[in-house]
Amino acid sequence: MPPLPALFILPIDPKGSLICTQPLQRIYLLTFDSPPDNRFTPSFCTSFLLALDILDRRFPKGVVVSTSAIPKFYSNGLDYESAVKSKTFFSDSLYPLWRRLLTYPMPTIALLNGHSFAAGFMIAMMHDYRFMNPHRGFLCLNEVEFGAPLKPPMSSIFRQKLPNPNTYRTIVLEAKRFNALEALQEGIVDGLGMVPEVLKFAEEMKLVDKTKSGVYGTLKKEMWRETVGYLEDYRGSEEKAEAEMKEQKHNEEEEERRVGEWERSRGRHGSKL
Repeated sequence: MPPLPALFILPIDPKGSLICTQPLQRIYLLTFDSPPDNRFTPSFCTSFLLALDILDRRFPKGVVVSTSAIPKFYSNGLDYESAVKSKTFFSDSLYPLWRRLLTYPMPTIALLNGHSFAAGFMIAMMHDYRFMNPHRGFLCLNEVEFGAPLKPPMSSIFRQKLPNPNTYRTIVLEAKRFNALEALQEGIVDGLGMVPEVLKFAEEMKLVDKTKSGVYGTLKKEMWRETVGYLEDYRGSEEKAEAEMKEQKHNEEEEERRVGEWERSRGRHGSKL
């Protein structure tokens, strides 16, 4: 089968691209290719967001599917340099993209062709539906393994969308790597397959027609109000998280003081563990 003609192509610095095709009428396929593993940079987020805007403003409403041209990875998460060294990465790049996806006025499907780790897993959750390659890839939040706390919207999206709180616990606190069948059984993904299966799903669910009433995005904004609120009030949620960290540090100092007093008291009385 010859490659589909591109509706448009957007660059992703330094040597990547995002290509939009239309495999079926009003079903738009966004394929990103940012070697080596589709990490989120300001350029990646800007191009993805622009692609969503172009489809919303210049094309008939339909269904948007996102996937990767890199077989091994859907996305391997945040680009460390961008996330840690740029003070505006979350507020100006990542969160606007997540909010746009979460409240997008068309159905969205993440086609997870390969590994989706950390923020790559998170952005998949910002879509309405998820399909996973049955033969390749894992879903995983591994922040507990490298010592990165989850920011409010990073955690709330799983809390809101997962059907089982035990799955939420397993994802966050155990860093379990879910293969496709496990992800389907836990309700993390909605189906298994690649582009043909996703197209069949969209047709069977009549997703193209869901935008006719004009309230699709409004309904989603209310459904996911908690996460949308965190994404919109970035500074407020960050300040709250900072205050909570300070309180935690104070509590830890108090705990250390109490244990120290107990140890000194034990020494005076000659007690032993």
